[in-house]
Amino acid sequence: MNKINLLIADDHTMFLQGIASLLEQEPEINIAGKAFNGIEALEIIKKENIDLIILDISMPEMDGIALSKILKKDFLNVKILVVSTHSNIMIISRLIRIGVNGYLSKNAEKSELLKAIHTIVNGENYFSKETAEKHLLNSSKIEKQVSNLTELSSREKEILVLIAYEYNTAEIAEKTFISLNTVNTHRKNLLSKLNAKNTAGLVKYAVENGLVD
Repeated sequence: MNKINLLIADDHTMFLQGIASLLEQEPEINIAGKAFNGIEALEIIKKENIDLIILDISMPEMDGIALSKILKKDFLNVKILVVSTHSNIMIISRLIRIGVNGYLSKNAEKSELLKAIHTIVNGENYFSKETAEKHLLNSSKIEKQVSNLTELSSREKEILVLIAYEYNTAEIAEKTFISLNTVNTHRKNLLSKLNAKNTAGLVKYAVENGLVD
C-alpha cells in the first residue's frame, strides 16, 4: 500500500512537532516535510510529491489563505486540510470558497484527524460537525456579505482597502486624487452599503472578505 505523503505547515513549533509525532506512528502515513510558513511549504511542494498538506491559517510571510489560493491554482493534486484555532465563520467560509478540502479545530481528537486525512485522500471533503453546522447557520449572512461586496464600485473597494490600512481622509484623498468631500461621501456610502456602524466595522468587513491581510 502506498503511503500518504504528508506536509505539515504551522509556525508553532510545539504543535508542528506534536502533530508530526502523532502521525509518524501511523504506518500508512509518511511525514514528507515540515514548514513554518507558506513560503517554506511551497518550496517543499515544488520538490516533493505531496498528497496532503495540513496547515494553519495564521503564519508569517505567507499565511494559510494565501498558500491555499496558490495550491488550488497551480497544485491541484495537493489536498488541503486546515487545522486551526480560528472559529470565525467568515474566514472558514472564505477557505471553503477557495476550495480547501477540510477544516478541523486544533482541539480535535487524533481519531478525527486521521478520519479527516483518509476521507480527503480518498477524494471527499471533511469538515468537522461544528464547522459544518456554523457554516449552514450563517450561510445567509455569508451570501449577503458576498452580495454586498459585489455591489461596491472599484473606487469604493479602493477606499475601503485604504481605510482598512489606517489611512486618514486627507491621505486617502491625496492617494486617489479626489477631494476630501468625495472621500467622506465614499465613506458614508460604504457604511450604508455594508451595514457597518463605524470605521472598525469597515475594517472588519475588509479583513473577513479578503480585501486586506
